[in-house]
Amino acid sequence: MIRELATITAVDGHRITLATQLKQGCGGCQQQNQCGAGVLAKAFPDRTAEFSLDVNERFVVGDTVEVLLPESAMVRFSLALYLLPLLGLIAGALLGSAIAPNAELVSIGLAGFFAGGVVLGLKRYLRSRDVQIRKMLQVRAVATTEA
Repeated sequence: MIRELATITAVDGHRITLATQLKQGCGGCQQQNQCGAGVLAKAFPDRTAEFSLDVNERFVVGDTVEVLLPESAMVRFSLALYLLPLLGLIAGALLGSAIAPNAELVSIGLAGFFAGGVVLGLKRYLRSRDVQIRKMLQVRAVATTEA
């Protein structure tokens, strides 16, 4: 399971709103002062994501919870988000070179068109599957130690 900590920001019956801190990929890197990604990470340090889920348990605002997602779902979505646009790009370039072998601009244009179409199609598809994706998520209370 992929685990992420989140804070509950709102409770409405069985529906909770969660806020998670977006991770910076290079937070532990020693080259972050010289790297462009490290500089950007420092420029936007407080990036959060909010989303709502239906749960059976009772939570209160301010609780810290653990959000769990099966690895298999993460692998499937990652493959779709990275591999399908790349395949669209390659298919568009190949089609463009077959249609007009001496015009690179046609290949470049069709490659961009196909990749963009795949991205838009994925966006629409994933938005329609949003309910099923949210059902895969599990929310568990994080045990707190009282001092």
